[in-house]
Amino acid sequence: MIEVLAPGPYATVQDLGRPGYAHLGVPRSGAADAASLRLANRLVGNAEGMAGIELTFGMARLRFRTGAWVALAGAPVPAGPVRRAGMGVPFWVPEGAELRLGTPERGLRTYLAVRGGIAVQPVLGSRSTDSLSGLGPEPLRAGTLLPVGRPEGAISVDLAPLPEPRPAVLRVLPGPRDDWFVPDALAALCAGPYEVSQDSNRVGVRLRGRELARAKEGELPSEGMVAGAVQVPPSGQPIVFLADHPPTGGYPVIAVVRTADLPAAAQLCPGDQVRFLAQRRVEI
Repeated sequence: MIEVLAPGPYATVQDLGRPGYAHLGVPRSGAADAASLRLANRLVGNAEGMAGIELTFGMARLRFRTGAWVALAGAPVPAGPVRRAGMGVPFWVPEGAELRLGTPERGLRTYLAVRGGIAVQPVLGSRSTDSLSGLGPEPLRAGTLLPVGRPEGAISVDLAPLPEPRPAVLRVLPGPRDDWFVPDALAALCAGPYEVSQDSNRVGVRLRGRELARAKEGELPSEGMVAGAVQVPPSGQPIVFLADHPPTGGYPVIAVVRTADLPAAAQLCPGDQVRFLAQRRVEI
């Protein structure tokens, strides 16, 4: 068992989500930065899809009632007082020890994997907390007890190189509703930086910047949405959908962020600046 002494601003259990239920109105959810969860799991010998803890802006304290191998990935945070605790390395937390995590040096979401995985009860095949629908375990709070599963894999890596910080640039494909905007709207989206709003969350990254003008009035009938969809409400300010996005929406989508860039979108903090880079759509 892991006892949550303090969860920080917002912490949840996440795996790679519950795909295959969108037709029933159930979004995938899962880790906002799936690449970082996969890395943390590999470092402790887990299968990549095992459940871990997603910490938003760090500041968590966890007590381990039994000793465990742990790894941290994603937004880099100071960790202690456990010996050799740090980012991108597997380290041992002794029985009864407390692991304390500080605030990120950069980025927003840090992932903690424990060998054996967090073994809370799955819902529709996933242990992920969906902040929009309420499916899955509740967000962590002081006093939450998290069971740990039986280890299966072996630890074979002792260090993962951390990526160098770089300006946030999200590559986008145009459409599917770019025809609802004036001809130069996509160019306007990519012309200058947008600032991340404090109203952002796991549902989406709300941006402030150049307004995107419509060519058509009114709203669409609700249609399916995907992670990475850049939806534009009547304000003209774009929203980039993340893991807990709604399964449908009625505002037009001017572009979609490439899947490979979704981890970078998930690490954007309020006040950060982000740019878009349009890429050509390939017809099949």
